[in-house]
Amino acid sequence: MTRPQAGWEAIYASTRHRFGMDIDERTRRESRAGTADPHVCVVACGGTIASEPDDDGAAPAKTGADLVAAVPDVEHYATVSAREVCSQPGFDVRWRDVFATAAAIRDAAEDDDGTVADGVVVTHGTDTLADTAYALDLLTDLPVPVVVTGAQRRLDERSSDVPANLTLAVRAAADERFVPGVHVAFDDELHAARDVVKGHSNALSTMTSPAAGPVATFTRSGSRLLREPCRGSVVDPLAGPEGPLDAAAPTAGTPDAAADRVPEVPVVHSGTGVGSAGIDRALSAGVGGLVVEGTGLGNVTAGIGNAIEAAVESVPVVVAGRPFAGPTEPVYGTPGGAVTLERHGVVFAGDLPAAKARVGLALGLAAGLDEAGIRRLFERP
Repeated sequence: MTRPQAGWEAIYASTRHRFGMDIDERTRRESRAGTADPHVCVVACGGTIASEPDDDGAAPAKTGADLVAAVPDVEHYATVSAREVCSQPGFDVRWRDVFATAAAIRDAAEDDDGTVADGVVVTHGTDTLADTAYALDLLTDLPVPVVVTGAQRRLDERSSDVPANLTLAVRAAADERFVPGVHVAFDDELHAARDVVKGHSNALSTMTSPAAGPVATFTRSGSRLLREPCRGSVVDPLAGPEGPLDAAAPTAGTPDAAADRVPEVPVVHSGTGVGSAGIDRALSAGVGGLVVEGTGLGNVTAGIGNAIEAAVESVPVVVAGRPFAGPTEPVYGTPGGAVTLERHGVVFAGDLPAAKARVGLALGLAAGLDEAGIRRLFERP
């Protein structure tokens, strides 16, 4: 894989672990003089960033190449190519799209035909951007930066954030400091895929990491690393050695075949007056696992607690907390308290919200993880 050398590499070596230090983009570009620019591949998946208006409502229409052409500033930071995966709105991303994206970023980073990418940008709808970023973090562990971005306002809208977010994502993908793990680039900040959530329905600063904060911040001319980039899981990549969930056969590794292996994993919410009916219906439907969104530290109503005691005999049950920040923790007794749930044998999601706990459990089951593997899946590195 071709990467910048000499002075460019020396800057990385001297600054890689110096948090809170501003890195000047101009100095980095000058240090790269005489060497090839990094190659960043844009993997396009649709979303608002690719949408155009229509009488029936906006919908994805632009290709990755269209986006690159519309934002020429990206070429200041890298040589940029594009490839297509899907053209889905963020609120209708399918498992096959997630697996196809995982395969595409792997292909971009590992092609042996001379077009290998030094970094990958995934453009995606914001509604499930955090889910897909976390899924990619679980599925892959690549030797190049992988950065997911999107937009809240289309290119045709006033004050569109498409140019700024796409440029930011390319800048981050061309930066070897962000090789470990998958990141999300939005509104001058870079977030870890494990930590980031969509925090506002339409604000430009929608992507936030409530508990951990961003990994890095960017200005016009530079960037500042705030904490160590890392992959958000301690388990090996779930995609398998040869592709999405592997299974050792060429056709078994296709996105469609991988999607067929993902079981139904519903989320049951606890709250005032909630009983066992949601869990009872899920078990009757033959689900592969359950995620329960508890309140506070991961506590639930007595009705849900009693239903969980029976449910763990047939399916894995993961308990997450409702707050965006802070971990689940067994403190309280009573039938729905987390101490009681722990005795029943649930897996606690730690600091993952219920939406990401669902992604993790579904992918873990599809990859064939046993009970110990499922528990490790929710450990924070």
